[in-house]
Amino acid sequence: MPVALLLLWAGGLAWDLLVLLAGGLAAIEWVRLCRPLRPKRRWPVLAAGVICIAPGTIALIWLRTGAAGLANVLFVLLVVWAGDIGAYLAGRAFGGPRLAPRISPGKTWSGAGGGLLAAVAFAFAFAVSLGPAWRALPVAAILSVAAQGGDLMESAIKRGFGVKDSGHLIPGHGGVLDRIDALLTAAPLAALLALRLGHGVHLWQ
Repeated sequence: MPVALLLLWAGGLAWDLLVLLAGGLAAIEWVRLCRPLRPKRRWPVLAAGVICIAPGTIALIWLRTGAAGLANVLFVLLVVWAGDIGAYLAGRAFGGPRLAPRISPGKTWSGAGGGLLAAVAFAFAFAVSLGPAWRALPVAAILSVAAQGGDLMESAIKRGFGVKDSGHLIPGHGGVLDRIDALLTAAPLAALLALRLGHGVHLWQ
């Protein structure tokens, strides 16, 4: 996280290379997951991997290039990171019914709610610190739901492949795809919003 924030702050080629490296490693993990598949099934699944990984990678690079790029990418990262931490803490504290037991038995409705609240609260606080933020709450909520959807989608994919983690690059945390799955679904939505508002405008204004 500190390295990502430092290179995000630097922007330019440093940030682009980091994002491309993460996207490339995630793609390598996907290819390795596809190796046991029969050839006729392997190619469509490989193509699905491109659809899952490429848009988020491109969106993160493009978002940073705008006049409000640094703040916008920080906003997206904060939504994803705060949501992830909030979901973990709320799920551990309150437990309760499972969100999608067949896909990811460890996720609960309380965790999903806690993650959403944490993402919205921290993203709103960040946006307010930079000026008017009347749209920060709904934007953060939409991005958080998309991020949690990406997390669930990757869990379903891993279950389909019959694996616990997408890779073993990060000890105790699995692969790169396990770490950026939520970001890969939130970033394209943020980029679409930036396209609509204007590349130099904050996502929440």
